Amino acid sequence: MRISESVYLAGALALAGCSGGQSEQSGEGATATAAAQKPGLPIECALGGHAGFRRDCTVEQSAGGEAVVLTVRHPDGGFRRLQVTQDGRGVAAADGALPAVVSVEGDKQIGVAVGTDRYRLPATVNAR
Repeated sequence: MRISESVYLAGALALAGCSGGQSEQSGEGATATAAAQKPGLPIECALGGHAGFRRDCTVEQSAGGEAVVLTVRHPDGGFRRLQVTQDGRGVAAADGALPAVVSVEGDKQIGVAVGTDRYRLPATVNAR
């Protein structure tokens, strides 16, 4: 069953209001603190087929023309780009050969699998 048959992902992802994990500090310590922090919103991920999820990845939202693109960053420097869809699927792979498989994991979260990597992304899910 496709997700679009059972739910509607309203507004896709709830990332626009987040601060990106960056602090509002100023002065000498701000540069060191900002360099130590990961950019983006921390999310849970299970990479390379690992069974357990850890809050090791981050996600950033950007606009690419008319599309909203999410960049999911891995702790090792790798990343995946996902495009937010307007057809009820949630997200699709923005590049690469592997498709994104999306599942609903509650009313505030979707699961996204691309190859052996899995992510839990914040989302607003409404029943149709």
